[in-house]
Amino acid sequence: MTEAEFKQRTKQAGLRAIRVVESLPKSLTADVLGRQLIRSGTSVGANYRAACRARSTADMLSKLAIVEEEADESIYWLEMIVESRLMPKARLVNLNGEFEELLKMVVASQRTLRRNNPKSRAR
Repeated sequence: MTEAEFKQRTKQAGLRAIRVVESLPKSLTADVLGRQLIRSGTSVGANYRAACRARSTADMLSKLAIVEEEADESIYWLEMIVESRLMPKARLVNLNGEFEELLKMVVASQRTLRRNNPKSRAR
């Protein structure tokens, strides 16, 4: 997958997260969980774009670590939405799977960068 394709994919995941939040029932819990999902879900793409502009391998690894954290956090908020019974799991399974795939790809990219750049100390 090219950098441009991955940028688009992360942006689409963020947009999907926004649409999920827009369809949540109106309640304090939905508002709190929804805001968290929007923050983390849209942050995946924004931080990947920042990683693409990294000035060094260590900088890129550092920024990709943020992408990893935000993708994992998005999965967490989706789980909270399901487990708090705000939305059925069936409606979120595809978006959850997308964030899981993005997470796996970012982790694989980090491993490749570390393997190809042994001097880099960023974790």
